[in-house]
Amino acid sequence: MTSKFDISLAKMIQDFKLETIFLPGPAEEIRVSSTDVNRPGLQLAGFFDVFDHHRVQIFGKSEISYIHLLDPGMAMERCERLCALQPPVMIVTRSLEIPPMLLEAARHENVPLLRTSENTCDFMSALIAQLNVDLGPRITRHGVLMEIYGDGVLILGDSGVGKSETAVELIARGHRLVADDAVEIRRINAHTLVGTSPENIRHFMELRGIGVINARRMYGMRAVKIAERILMIVQLELWDENKAYDRLGVDNPQMDILGIPIPCVTVPVKPGRNLSVIIEAATMNLRLKKLGYSAPHALMKSLGMPEEDLPPQVTPELHSYWQ
Repeated sequence: MTSKFDISLAKMIQDFKLETIFLPGPAEEIRVSSTDVNRPGLQLAGFFDVFDHHRVQIFGKSEISYIHLLDPGMAMERCERLCALQPPVMIVTRSLEIPPMLLEAARHENVPLLRTSENTCDFMSALIAQLNVDLGPRITRHGVLMEIYGDGVLILGDSGVGKSETAVELIARGHRLVADDAVEIRRINAHTLVGTSPENIRHFMELRGIGVINARRMYGMRAVKIAERILMIVQLELWDENKAYDRLGVDNPQMDILGIPIPCVTVPVKPGRNLSVIIEAATMNLRLKKLGYSAPHALMKSLGMPEEDLPPQVTPELHSYWQ
């Protein structure tokens, strides 16, 4: 899939420690914009009717061996035809010897040619995962992202409702800060959102009345984390006496972010409520639901409610998300 975002080939070379065989120009100026990769076996056999030339092309043992089996003239023609379509980069795995025809075609058509010592399957898996992170759809939300008991919890709410203050108390209770104020959220596959902080404000927090603090400097490395998968959203809002808040927890509301529904709880804020403890409880309660236990179900069953009237232990939507 071609993304509206892109990354430089220089970043890919650095991330995977790739050996440069040929570059037509500065690696910083060569862009990769597809999250998919391709092994061009069919193209080397002459089939180009269905071919996404925007993808990174991976040459493993099978592709390199096939090039060597071809007649030199035919091999040159196929490599030239492949490179003429201008793929962003070609990568040879297993530190295999580069066929002269492939190198000549890459130079003639100005297509980058790199090499890695990794085996083909492992390298492709790692590359696809990294491309999904780098090129996936993304948004920035105003809020705080914490890791609480190992789960990513996104805390949202209007300015001044107490998000950062709650985050500081959660840090003091042993949990970890991922992002404060601006949370960059990326969709890396159909079921996963990962949040992080913009690099220029990472680990900084703003506390009204105190100012800006650095959580890493103040609380140490154990109090911060670079990125975390978002598993729950906590929406903080000022207590509204005219609003009916959930008293049983039978419903499992969700909030859609980048097309992925995330379990969401609304926590009303008023003096005397310990928000950090409430958020800890919400996190553990969601984990129990993941394991198939519902406190409202157990309570109503113990009170003698007929089985057919009991709420479900866990909704199919919540169960499928946690998978």
